[in-house]
Parts: sequence; structure tokens; C-alpha cells
Amino acid sequence: MVKNQEYLKIKASYCLDLAKKLGATDASVTVGNSISETVSFRNKVLDESNRSDSLAISIETYIGKKKSSISSSNLLDDNLKTLIEKCYETTKMTPEDEFNSLPEKDLLAKNIKDLDLYDQSHIENDKKIDYLRELEETASIDEKIINTESGFTENKSNFILANSDGFCNGYKSSSFSASCVTVAKDENSMERDYEFTSKCHLNDISNPSELGKTTAEHTIKKLSPKKIGSDKMSIIFDKRISKGFLSSFAGAISASSIARGTSFLKDKIKQQVFSNSINIIDKPDLIKGMGSQCFDSEGVTTENLELVKSGILNDYLIDTYNGKKLNLKSNGRSSGCTNLYFENGKINYDDLLKSHSKILYVTETIGHGTNLVTGDFSVGATGFLIEDGEFKYPVNEITIAGNFNEMFKKITLANDLEFKYSVNSPTMMIDEMTVAGK
Repeated sequence: MVKNQEYLKIKASYCLDLAKKLGATDASVTVGNSISETVSFRNKVLDESNRSDSLAISIETYIGKKKSSISSSNLLDDNLKTLIEKCYETTKMTPEDEFNSLPEKDLLAKNIKDLDLYDQSHIENDKKIDYLRELEETASIDEKIINTESGFTENKSNFILANSDGFCNGYKSSSFSASCVTVAKDENSMERDYEFTSKCHLNDISNPSELGKTTAEHTIKKLSPKKIGSDKMSIIFDKRISKGFLSSFAGAISASSIARGTSFLKDKIKQQVFSNSINIIDKPDLIKGMGSQCFDSEGVTTENLELVKSGILNDYLIDTYNGKKLNLKSNGRSSGCTNLYFENGKINYDDLLKSHSKILYVTETIGHGTNLVTGDFSVGATGFLIEDGEFKYPVNEITIAGNFNEMFKKITLANDLEFKYSVNSPTMMIDEMTVAGK
């Protein structure tokens, strides 16, 4: 069992009191406990089983505009006393930074919502093994599947965040995750693909047979790929891939990137950066949401943000430090985005496939070809060629390229949004992208 809130509060309070006695003008403490159990299979045989129990504390002390931090996994009082003394002495020698401070008191979370993020259920190792055995048996039914790997992880965590302005709160969370990777082979090629499921509650994860079947189908469809020539064409991105554009967008609107001037979206606030049909929401209070949180890592309350409305960029992801640099207040995003998603488009999936006579459907990208300073995007890709709404054959060894400044304004979204991850997107089409092939 993870440590209870009372134990974590006692440790946090001890550190805060000592820091103030030593002379710190402000202090912040985070104490957390996480327990993780993982079982993995390879080719229908148990490969590994392990358990980790992490107990850690992180302390920040301030003397005016000077700040330093220290962390440890030893929570004995004698060690904590030594840690805080070292942190305080280091703070005295640290240069001042005018932007160092705790969050403003009136921004700290006061009413903590119950977002149903914790499931006390525990699945024993033999049950995890049964789940993975069924998963891999299903994934291996077709003789084209020659290799399987899978894993099941259960994680439980609890934490307390406290600071010298009187904030002291935290909450438990849990996650249950299963994944599967399969390799398929025919006379022409060998291909791999994957699928996974991750939820806060055990009963919400995918059925093992369903997960195994889906993974095998994805992989087998990729066999015997063909090459295509270079062209300018519309590209549809599978939901597993389209959500990656949101992650890049989040990086580009983080206050740290904006403050450093290292984002292609700097100076774009209140300007049109997407087509007028695009809305982007960050929703921290989604019940059972994989990115849900009651407050950020500084204790600032998190509320829904309509980051993009009708294509116009309305806000950044702002923390206290970088917010001060930008002369903006924190909006509870020192931890980054929460549950970030594109709102549904107006076209259904089948009609999107038929929207052009020839479309490239991308199911996997290769490499990290995103430059958030310039907005340039270039990655290797595999997928399928679609003609007149029909999947014709798999394709590989292609490169797709563009620039986000133009790509964002050419996005069309289907109406098939699902909340499976912390970042979610409907199926996406981007017109007039560069495809480099044979």
C-alpha cells in the first residue's frame, strides 16, 4: 500500500518548519510515494516480473529572490534535517533571480475536486500473467505472426505538496496499463506494430483478446508494402499519430519556450494559427482522465483552457517563473498540459477517406523531425495508399514534410474523437503535404 496522506503531511510539515527556523523566507516541499508492479511476456513465455517502491522528497528554499532545491529518497528526520540545512546554505550562495517566487496566494487551489483518479483494486501477479497469456495466444493465432511481446503494469501513487504560504494538499492516483507488440512475416517483408491500453481503473482497460487481435491485425496489414513516387498530396494521420501534433503544439506554447523566444508561435497570441474550424481544449477535470489533476506542481488551481478558439491562439501554458518573465499570471500549467485535445470535426471518418481520389494514410512516423523554433516538420513514415476511399496497399520508405505554420491551417478533423490518452485527437487530414518516395 502507498503511504497515507497523514504520513506524507508530517514529513512535509517537518521540512517547512525547519526551513523557516533556519531563516528561509519561503519554502516548498513535495513528498511522494509510488509503487509499480510489472509483468512482461515474450513469445507466450513469462519474461520478467518486477516491483518497485519509490519514496522521495523534493525541497525548495528561498531567501528573497534566491532559490535552490534538493531531493532525496531517505525520509528519516536526521537526513531531512541535513538536507534542509544544505539547501539553505546553498540558497545563500545562489545568485538572485528577480523572477523567483512561490505562486501568488490567490491562485493556489482551495477546493479539491474528486476526479475518481484512484482505484484501490489490486491485480495479483498470477492474474497479470493470465491476462498476458490470453493476449499473446490471441495475437499469435495467425501463422504470419512470428514474434510477440507484451507487458502489464499496475501503478499506485500518492503525494503531498506543501508550501510556506499555507498550501498543503495532495491526492492518490492509479494506472493499469497493458501493451502488445507483434512481428509478422511473409515472403516479401517483415513488419511490426503495437497497441496498448492505459486507464486509471482496472475495469476500464481493454479485454486481452481484443488487444491481441487488434495488434495482430495492424501488423499483418502492413505486410508486402510498396513504394510510391514523390508527390504533393493530402495525408490522413491515424489518431495514434495525429495526437503527436498536439504534443508539438503544447511544446511550442509552453511559457518557457515563449519566454526564451525559441518557439515558432512566439508573438502569435490572439492571431489565427489554425483554420477557423479548429478548437483546442485543455481539460484538467475530466473524470478518470489520464492527464487529470486538481492542481499543478506548484499548487496553482487548474481550470479548463480554450487554447485555440476558431483557429485563434488564446493562451499559453503558463507557470509562475516564466509567467513573470512574460508579465502573465500562472494558469496552473507548471506541469504542462493535462487532458489536451482537438474538438471533433464535422466530417465522419468514411467521408474523410473519400474526400480526395488519392490520399496517403499514415499509421507510423519514424524519427524526431520536429523543429519547434522554425516549425519545420520532416519524418519518415509508413502507412497505406487510399484511392477513391478504399485502402489499396501498404507503403513504406517515404518521408513526409511541411511547416507547422502552413500545416496547421490545412487541417481537417473527423468526428471520431476518443479519450484514450492524456493527449487525444480525432483522425486528421492535412492537405498539400510534401511526400518524398522512390
